[in-house]
Amino acid sequence: MSEVSPAPDGSSTRWKRTLEVLSVVGPPLTVVTALLVYFGWARTDAQAKAMGLDVSLFGYTVQDFILRSIQSLFQPLAWLAVIGLLWLMLDRAVARVLESSRHRKLVKLGATVILLLGFALAAVMWIAVTVRPEQGVLYAPFLIAAGLVVGSWALGVRRRAAGSTVPGAYAGRRGIEGWLVFVLVTLLLFWGTSDYAQALGRGAAVDYQERAHLLPTAVVYSKERLAVTVPNVKEEAAGTDAAPLYRYTGLRLLVVSGGRIFLLNDGWSLERGRVVVLPDNGSVRVEYGNPASD
Repeated sequence: MSEVSPAPDGSSTRWKRTLEVLSVVGPPLTVVTALLVYFGWARTDAQAKAMGLDVSLFGYTVQDFILRSIQSLFQPLAWLAVIGLLWLMLDRAVARVLESSRHRKLVKLGATVILLLGFALAAVMWIAVTVRPEQGVLYAPFLIAAGLVVGSWALGVRRRAAGSTVPGAYAGRRGIEGWLVFVLVTLLLFWGTSDYAQALGRGAAVDYQERAHLLPTAVVYSKERLAVTVPNVKEEAAGTDAAPLYRYTGLRLLVVSGGRIFLLNDGWSLERGRVVVLPDNGSVRVEYGNPASD
């Protein structure tokens, strides 16, 4: 007598489906997380270098870098969504025009012009970035990617307007062509977003210079002299000979991170300013205040 294998119960089936979903979602989620961390690090690293610091001093965590990457990605992703929506609407309109054979020649001519302009834009921007990388345009990678996408789309429209069929021998080549364009555009978008994140970081450093007076005030108390010699910081004796205490004013809070307190002096600037770093371990006491109360 043959044995009948028991039917899988509902719980095992659900677990199997869950594992299948995780196997599909897991790798993309890992890639997205890595990109968020990188763009957050690029922004913070550029800001730290502009301020004369190293990003490793702040001791930021992965979560900190992810939160700092949101501002770097919001505008590029919003523009990509808007442009993608407009492109879909345009492609549908072109497809409706191609249904009528009367306008095929006109569409083919327009697609040829757009094709040449798109690839020309990509080539010119690529040459400009290659010849003078130190004077490159901030949005050059985005413009190169836009030129490639527009040129490739116009090439496809031109083929559709010509009514040419794709033999089996060339179908695979066109598939490879599409994948190569996709990979190249993806790399260009990565490059452009990285440059944009670094520009935001440098802009944040400049913003600290212009708005240092809006940062929270910080008054530091210490039992030992800290020998803070930065401009506009005053040291006052607030204790007695038996119990010495020193008070330091003229400081602004930059950030508390990695077990350290980062302070800027009043009138801080990128050229002459210095950052005061104190341990956040209870050896000093810091009172923070509202800058509006100055």
